[in-house]
Amino acid sequence: MKRILIVDDDRASCELLREIFAEQGWSAEMAQTPERASELAESERFDLVVSDVNLEAAESGLDLLRKLRDKCPVILVTGFGTLETAVEASREGAWDFISKPFKVEEVIATARRAMEKAGGSGSEEAAAPEAFTARYEEAGITGRSPAMIELYKEIARVAPSRTTVLIMGESGTGKELVARAIHKHSPRSERPFIAVNCGALTETLLEAELFGHMRGSFTGATSDRKGLWEEAEEGTLFLDEVGETSPAMQVKLLRTLQEGEIRRVGASRNTKVNARVIAATNRDLEKEVKIGAFREDLFYRLSVVTLYVPPLRERRSDIPLLAERFLRSASHNVGKRLHFSTEALNLLVAYDWPGNVRELENAIERAALHARGTEVVAEDLPAKMQTGEMRARAASSRSPLTAIYADLISLDELERRYLIHVLEAVGGNRTRAAEILRIDRRTLYRMAERFGIKLDGE
Repeated sequence: MKRILIVDDDRASCELLREIFAEQGWSAEMAQTPERASELAESERFDLVVSDVNLEAAESGLDLLRKLRDKCPVILVTGFGTLETAVEASREGAWDFISKPFKVEEVIATARRAMEKAGGSGSEEAAAPEAFTARYEEAGITGRSPAMIELYKEIARVAPSRTTVLIMGESGTGKELVARAIHKHSPRSERPFIAVNCGALTETLLEAELFGHMRGSFTGATSDRKGLWEEAEEGTLFLDEVGETSPAMQVKLLRTLQEGEIRRVGASRNTKVNARVIAATNRDLEKEVKIGAFREDLFYRLSVVTLYVPPLRERRSDIPLLAERFLRSASHNVGKRLHFSTEALNLLVAYDWPGNVRELENAIERAALHARGTEVVAEDLPAKMQTGEMRARAASSRSPLTAIYADLISLDELERRYLIHVLEAVGGNRTRAAEILRIDRRTLYRMAERFGIKLDGE
């Protein structure tokens, strides 16, 4: 029988997980403190550890992970999923991490995979992966929906390697942000990140931009010039809209990826290059391959790992978070603190956003300029969102808060999320946050400590 150690300061959460595992025929022990968890791990053998990240103790779930990762696989559970959490969990050797509120099926499937892959010993699978040398920087990606949590985990897994990555998604979804996040959390983070839009240049110009040229190779080439591939040496080269390249350019890209060499326009010999390649496209390249519009061999070279960035209509619960983020920036530009009316926010959530995040950002910027007071109302939004059909759709849809908290959660978790939301809204200003929450600063400090939230700014 598989044995699992559950670690969570909340007894109800421990009991819930134990019941879930018991239904699968697995035995589970509970520990509500990291100290108790360490004692149990020393005296007994477990096939898996499932631990909350924030344990309201001197040690966190990450500290526990560092102690137990060589004994068996460790799955971390967090109530506030972010890219940084995923990267930290991956860097420290976690098997996986799950964001609250979790789905029972996800917990069972993740636990089963961990125990089956580790074979019960955990000696291989629990070993910590190659450490990142990058500084953790904010990637600019916003989202806590299940689809985004999965994307964060994929970014964390692929970042340490040299593997070529293909990022797929509609226009405006933030594919370049994902590429930059991979670069920033990789061992190449101190080296250049060079982006080139393959669809914005003719074939001749793209070749010269990517591979460089020699003096006199064409009219206007008055000196030797490095190409962007060489400029990205030891760093990352991002080929945006790679699906727009011509058949001839696809041949050159394939040769460079295979040989690790480029030849400048007009040169007689090749130059070795060492840049990690991340490509992106809004096209379905598999279909393009089938109709002969894209080389099959290049597709397989680029798609060693494929990441999918979901459109906004597939992650509506993230729309309020993105809208608030863009409104804070717009508020700074117009010189006044703005907020959304309930109707305006409902319209934003109900709209399908064919232009995705880019369209949402532009719409919020426009609305901020049109707002007469400090509240952005429905009339300030683009006209296409103010039709009778859209208003009816918004009125019948779930409220923004329901969209954010689609699953039932504990009051404690709701309080934690609201505190984080307020701190984000005031830019980390502790005095202003305490005023909004109608508590004194000492109480604010205690709340932040209880939830494991770091207070920055004044």
